Amino acid sequence: MFCYQCEQTAGGSGCTTFGVCGKNADIQSLQDIALFGLKGVAAYAYHARELGARDEEVDAFMDEALFKTLTNVSFDLQQHIDLVLKCGRMNFRAMELLDKVNTERFGNPVPVAVETGTRKGPGILVTGHDLLDLYELLVQTEGKGINIYTHGEMLPAHAYPELRKFRHLAGNYGGAWQEQKKEFNAFGGAVLVTTNCVIVPPQNTYLDRLFTTGIAGVPGATHVDRKDFSMVIEKALSLPALSETPGSKIMTGFHHTAILGLADKIIAAVKSGKIRHFFLVGGCDGARPGRNYYTEFAERVPKDCVILTLACGKYRFNKLDFGEIDGIPRLIDIGQCNNAYSAIQIALALAKAFNCSVNDLPLSLVLSWFEQKAVAILLTLLAFGVKGIRIGPTPPAFITPGVLKVLQDNFDLKLITTPERDLADILKGK
Repeated sequence: MFCYQCEQTAGGSGCTTFGVCGKNADIQSLQDIALFGLKGVAAYAYHARELGARDEEVDAFMDEALFKTLTNVSFDLQQHIDLVLKCGRMNFRAMELLDKVNTERFGNPVPVAVETGTRKGPGILVTGHDLLDLYELLVQTEGKGINIYTHGEMLPAHAYPELRKFRHLAGNYGGAWQEQKKEFNAFGGAVLVTTNCVIVPPQNTYLDRLFTTGIAGVPGATHVDRKDFSMVIEKALSLPALSETPGSKIMTGFHHTAILGLADKIIAAVKSGKIRHFFLVGGCDGARPGRNYYTEFAERVPKDCVILTLACGKYRFNKLDFGEIDGIPRLIDIGQCNNAYSAIQIALALAKAFNCSVNDLPLSLVLSWFEQKAVAILLTLLAFGVKGIRIGPTPPAFITPGVLKVLQDNFDLKLITTPERDLADILKGK
């Protein structure tokens, strides 16, 4: 790659800016965005393939995107912008396919209240995203006296009928991925890490009872195949039984098929003024300071407004009691990060009902980002022309000022400020 500012080979001995100066900086930024987004697309496509489905157009795009980003055949800014937006469209196809195969295999999710305490007896904690891994574990542990608990992004699994029918699917333990060290250590039972999940380097205190499966892996942990979870089962039975501890209940499972069943009630509440605004507050959580913004924002949302949420960002506030509006929960957990597909379907259905565009709905998006799936979902929203999205808690380091300006000029992308200011601006239509 040639560096226009140094007039040297990028990253070579004569290049003082490692190829990210001048004109190349924005190009490289867009390439980074495409690569991060592509990783998100690949994650969702992988889950769909594990359930026997694939999209040839998505597969072809991944080849195309890798070629264009890794070989750097073009320095045309618009071509790279087009590529990242295409990545968003392909991510929508991947999420749509994953939703289709998940619901065909496990049924349409339905709203459910999930226990957060523990039952007396042996336990296995399952974290990650892969519903098929959880299903296979439930089958293999049935009748063995072992309770199965979900963690992190696995919480929405409780809403799928074919998973919920297992009585030893006992509840959800803990919160988002960044709490792994504390929560895995405190859990006391066996822990199974499924695919497509952030793995925090484990402490030795629980490494001997930590297992991985699929494409997940961590040094020192035992890797097993989903076809044979016998080592996980044996470990769970050999460990001291968990004690019975009380917990609250948290709601999940508001798939678009469930919410659209409430469409008439929601539309009536909006038209009567009982629901003033919808806020989609969610995304990927993280451990660095600043994430309390999302808790404070949710707490400040007026009582005549509804909060939609998804992904692990919901753990910042999903144990709070937000109440209801005419039987409609004020906090609606749509599900995993890939259930952004459901959120889009809900927005499209409401836009059709009110005969307006998505951007004209009383709907605002306040998103937290951290990794590649969050990038892919943001690109999907931009590809659909959604404007006025707020992201945080900090600006993505891989987006240059030049690229950020393009996103702000074309999509009114905003960086979060404070909960008070952002909420006030949103309700004023800014």
